[in-house]
Amino acid sequence: MKILIVGASGTIGQAVEANLKAHHEIISANYANGDVKVDLGDPESIRSMFKAVGQVDAVISTAGVAAFSGLDDLTDLDFQTALNNKLMGQINLLRIGKSSINKGGSITLTSGVLSREPMHGSSVISMANGALESFVKAAALEIDSVRFNVVAPVFVKETMAMMGMDTGSGLSANDTAKAYIAAVTGNMHGQTLDAPNYL
Repeated sequence: MKILIVGASGTIGQAVEANLKAHHEIISANYANGDVKVDLGDPESIRSMFKAVGQVDAVISTAGVAAFSGLDDLTDLDFQTALNNKLMGQINLLRIGKSSINKGGSITLTSGVLSREPMHGSSVISMANGALESFVKAAALEIDSVRFNVVAPVFVKETMAMMGMDTGSGLSANDTAKAYIAAVTGNMHGQTLDAPNYL
């Protein structure tokens, strides 16, 4: 398959690419580097990316920007960035990109466990994640030409270690990647795939 990975330079994106590149053609897309550049917050940038890449069999997004901060410390810009980038950026990958997916192909987006298991500081991320999961579930009722799903990772061990957190409750990026592979190679549609369920 020809697979476009948006956010390929991130911790999860690198693991997804590493697990797929032996058997599939990978095109990497990132904000600052990769085979093609894309700004998720800009619909025209997304259109330009798909125009440059052409038809693909699958799109995987492991991208999306959202602030982690206490509710009283979040600014209007923090909320707008999460809405424009993590939420609408990924929704626009589906809206704009579905016509670039070959028959039988798929689009896989990324939310996160904070949609259903929030914690202090997660309000803006939980908002975007929950909205994305609801969108995918509802949009699947109207679109059946392309399969699309959302993967909900838990905290990634590598990121936790970088932040000085206890990694005991986390999942490695490599194990997290298994949920994305299941979404691409399976037949589910309109589902939220919780990463720990695919070990």
